[in-house]
Amino acid sequence: MLGLAAIGGLRLALPRALTVGPQWLLLVVAGGLLIPTVIARRRGYARVNQVLGFVISSVITCDLLVTLTALVAALPAHSESPGALLRSGAILWVTNVLVFASWYWRLDAGGPNAREQRPAHAPGAFLFPQMSAEAPDPSWRPGFVDYLFVAFNTSAAFSPTDTPVLSRWAKLLNMVQASISFTTVAVLLARGVGIL
Repeated sequence: MLGLAAIGGLRLALPRALTVGPQWLLLVVAGGLLIPTVIARRRGYARVNQVLGFVISSVITCDLLVTLTALVAALPAHSESPGALLRSGAILWVTNVLVFASWYWRLDAGGPNAREQRPAHAPGAFLFPQMSAEAPDPSWRPGFVDYLFVAFNTSAAFSPTDTPVLSRWAKLLNMVQASISFTTVAVLLARGVGIL
């Protein structure tokens, strides 16, 4: 929920020209979907909670892609100031990390609801260092911060660093995330060179 709130807050900091609809729209839509998601979770409706979580992640991913497209289009058009473009690129980079951390968290090993039902982490899409340690803790399970770390490394290094990606879906998501990150960084560099 904190990651979702951060994404909504970051969107509010984007220039109006780079957003579709009112700047608060994503925050209201995602927040509105979050209420039934939390209710479903508290009442034990794991499947409803999972589906609503996928809808929220899909909405914020679509918004990220639309905003990234607007950022790339704004660069040659010179429709935004250099400072606004640089700030927007940084915001989109951080949003990219949060969006994909959410996807990894929702999809790995059946998602958070399935992971909570097991006494230990089942093999999934990622091989975390804690799982391959010499004496692994059998009760260890990855939390959102673990997926956030994977997403941060993928965006910063354009690859996972300490956590191998094992499944095809996760490899594809890693490629999409790295591509978005690379595009964002390329826009920032192009604008930076243009300023010089």
